[in-house]
Amino acid sequence: MQPVEVIQGDGPIVLGVPHAGTFVPKDIRARLNDTGLKLADTDWHVDRLYADLLPGATMVKANFHRYVIDANRDPEGVSLYPGQNTTTLCPVTDFDGRPIYHTGTEPEPHEIEARRLAWHAPYHAALAAELERVRARHGVAILYDCHSIRSVVPFLFEGVLPDFNTGTNSGTTCAPAIEATVVGRTQAAEGYTSVLNGRFKGGWTTRHYGRPAEGFHAIQMELAQKTHLATEDTPFAYDEEKAKQLRVPLKDILSALADLAPSLST
Repeated sequence: MQPVEVIQGDGPIVLGVPHAGTFVPKDIRARLNDTGLKLADTDWHVDRLYADLLPGATMVKANFHRYVIDANRDPEGVSLYPGQNTTTLCPVTDFDGRPIYHTGTEPEPHEIEARRLAWHAPYHAALAAELERVRARHGVAILYDCHSIRSVVPFLFEGVLPDFNTGTNSGTTCAPAIEATVVGRTQAAEGYTSVLNGRFKGGWTTRHYGRPAEGFHAIQMELAQKTHLATEDTPFAYDEEKAKQLRVPLKDILSALADLAPSLST
């Protein structure tokens, strides 16, 4: 299993997909308990949801599951949301705070480092290379980081999550025009709710690569899974009709960003 899959395009948009992969090596899978084996915290079908929405877009997808190592966490293990419940670089609990390993089999620091080198590092090497390639071609690269999560996760947030959750780390990871373009379209999407920099302000990927002064812009989109799944529990099936409707505003967002990109060229 290759850690990362890259679909190259010739446009200014790079789609990051760090959490749609479901591969877990046999030695790790054998240590997961029934909760862990459910793989409930997958960003189910996000790669399929965004596939072919924007001609010329590049997609960088992690093939491994976030329980192996989370490609959207700081490799140094620094928390994204200090003081709030969250999961770690190599999670030992799920999004409900329940253990995912058989007791006593959780990864030790040396194993976490080995996983970082084998999985996390190749994903980010590929993502960084694609962003550099795109910026060299267009004078700008826009990373749109694609995510999804269950609509109700009390361990992580109160109430029901809005449908569109845009994160720019309080406006620091991209040009104001990018933030305004995305927010304007999520707010205009009929039948959907939205928020900017709410519970999800952008993960490590967005914060690490978002360097607007250098021509690298990054924005995270966290979708509530009720927007495109038949059920937010096993078997987490893709709902063709819901997805078809959702792909309309998603295509609008990506197309608008591609149209905006030349004005941001450095």
